[in-house]
Amino acid sequence: MVVNRSVQTEKKDVSDLIVIGAGAGGMTTALVAALQGLSVTLCEATEQVGGTTATSAGTIWIPGNHQSKEIGLDDSLENGRVYLDAILGKEDPHGRRSAYLGTADEAIAFLESRSEIKFVPAGIHPDYLQFPGAAVSGRALGPAEFDGRRLGSEFRRIRPPLQDLMILGGMMAGKADVKALIGRYRNWNNFFHSAKILARYGQDRLSYRRGTRLVLGNALIARLYYSLRQAGVIVRFNTELCDLVRDRGRVTGALVNEGGTRLLLHTRLGVVLATGGIGHNRTLRSSLWSNNASFPSLAFERNRGDGIVAAQRAGAVLDRHKDSFFWQPVSRIPEKGGSERLFPHLYLDRTKPGIIAVDGTGNRFANEAASYHHFVEAMWARNGSDNAIPCYFICDSLFVRSYGLGIIAPGTRFFQRYEESGYIKTDPTLAGLAKKIGVEPQSLLLSVKKNNQYALTGHDADFGQGSTLLNTFNGDPGHKPNPCLGQISAPPFFALAIWPADAASSTGLATDADGVVLDENGSRICGLYACGNDMASIMNGAYPGPGITIGPAMVFGYRIALHAKRMLSRSQEHLAMRNFHESK
Repeated sequence: MVVNRSVQTEKKDVSDLIVIGAGAGGMTTALVAALQGLSVTLCEATEQVGGTTATSAGTIWIPGNHQSKEIGLDDSLENGRVYLDAILGKEDPHGRRSAYLGTADEAIAFLESRSEIKFVPAGIHPDYLQFPGAAVSGRALGPAEFDGRRLGSEFRRIRPPLQDLMILGGMMAGKADVKALIGRYRNWNNFFHSAKILARYGQDRLSYRRGTRLVLGNALIARLYYSLRQAGVIVRFNTELCDLVRDRGRVTGALVNEGGTRLLLHTRLGVVLATGGIGHNRTLRSSLWSNNASFPSLAFERNRGDGIVAAQRAGAVLDRHKDSFFWQPVSRIPEKGGSERLFPHLYLDRTKPGIIAVDGTGNRFANEAASYHHFVEAMWARNGSDNAIPCYFICDSLFVRSYGLGIIAPGTRFFQRYEESGYIKTDPTLAGLAKKIGVEPQSLLLSVKKNNQYALTGHDADFGQGSTLLNTFNGDPGHKPNPCLGQISAPPFFALAIWPADAASSTGLATDADGVVLDENGSRICGLYACGNDMASIMNGAYPGPGITIGPAMVFGYRIALHAKRMLSRSQEHLAMRNFHESK
C-alpha cells in the first residue's frame, strides 16, 4: 500500500509483534509473546478490554487437562480426539484439530505457571452431543474468581457483563452463586454463601460502580489484563485497525487510527488479527447466511469485522463452513427510543421443569433442554415448515416465581411493567394467551396437556426432554421424577418471544496450524496471523461442548506467539551466520 504523507510513521518504535484486539485470543497472544521475550504492540479499538469474552461464561474446552486429572476426573486426550473425529470426520488438511488437541493442556499449563491466569475444573459439565468419546466431566475448565480491586484504577478497563445478568445492578454471579441465592432459605450453606457475596457487593458499591468480585468471562479477562500489566505490555486503547501494510508479499505493519490520528506501526515478525470475527459486518453476515433471514448478534457491538476485511484486502480467504454461526436463543428487551438489548437464554429458565417452546402453530418442536446452539438449530429447521422464528416460551406463574423468565427474576409477583413494555404476554387462560401471540388455541392447549402428562410420568415421548446427562445437568435436581419436566397449570400464563442470535462466527480466515493466514492457493501470507473468531473455527460449524470458542482462541494465541518466537530465532541465526561469513 502507499502511505499518505498525513500518516505519521513510528519508525523508532518497531515491535516484534503487533496484536489487533484485546479479547481472550489477542491478550493471550500478547502475553505469551511478551513472556517469550518479544516486544509487543497491543491495539484495542475501544476504551476497555474483553470484547465478547467479557460477557461470556469464560469456559474453555480442554480434553485431558491436568487440572481435572489432579482431582480424579477421568478424561483423556484420546477420548477427546475420538469424540471430535466422530462429529467432524477426517482431520482438516492443515492439521489444526490435532494441533489444538496436542497443545491445549500445554498452553494452559504455561499460562498458569508464568502468569495470573488460573482455571479450575468445572466438574460435571457434559459435552453437548452424544457421540463416541463424549465426556460428562473433566473437559470444561472455568476461570478462577478474581478480585478486581487488584487492578486499582485500571478496573475501569474491564468490560462489564451484560447488565441483565448482573444482580442488584452490578453483582456478578456464577452458577453456584445463582443456585445458592435462589435457595438461600433452604439450608445454612446457601444462606451463608448468599450473605457473604451480598455483603462483599455492598462493600464494593461504596467505592466502585459495580462489584469487584469477578467470575465467568469477566474473571478471565481481568486475569489476562492483570498479567499483561505485570509483563509490561501496554495496551493502546482507542486504536482501530485501518489497513495492513505489505512489502513484497509480506505483512510488515498496520495502519491504525489512534484517537483521530492515523499512525503506521511497524513489525519485525507480523500482525496478529484478533478482532472478534465477522461481528456486526452486514456484508459478511449476509454473504454467510443463505435464507435471507436477518437475526441479531450477541457479538460485542463495536466488532465490525475490521480484521477479516483488512485480511481479505491482503489476499486472505475465508474458510467457509456450512453452518457459519454459533447460536444462542435470546429475548428482545425493549428500551426507550425504540432500541433493544438481548437476553441469552442459556440454562436459567429454558431447561427447567414447567416451560415449553412452541412454534407459530402452537406446537412443540424441540427438546427445550438441549444446548443453546442446538435449540436454535431446531428453530431454524422448523422455520421451513411452521414458523418458529420467533418461537414462544410458555409457562405459568409458579414457574416464574421459582426460576424467573428472562429478565424477570425468580420470586417476582408483579408483572405489569414487563407486559406494558411488550417484553411478555400474560393471560388468565391458555386460550387467551394463544390469541395474544397469534397461535391456534387448541394446539397450544394440546401442547400443554401433553407436557403435563409427561411431567407426571417423567418421560417426554415427543422430544426426550430430560433424557440426557446434559438435560438433567441443567434442570432442577430437586424436581421429580424428571428435572426438566413440570406442570404448566397455575394462572396467569406467560408467553415470551424467543429469537435466534449468533454469539460468534464459525467461518473465518483460513489458517494453518500455527495461525498463519492463508491465501486462495493455500499458501502462507508471511507476517499475518489470526486467532479467536477471526480464525475459522476448528469445529467446522459444529458445537461439541462448552468453551469451544474461547479455548481455541487462547491455544492458537499461544501457538502464534511460539511460532513468532521461532521465526525471530531463525532470523537471528541467519543474521549471525551471514555476519560470520562476511567477517572471514
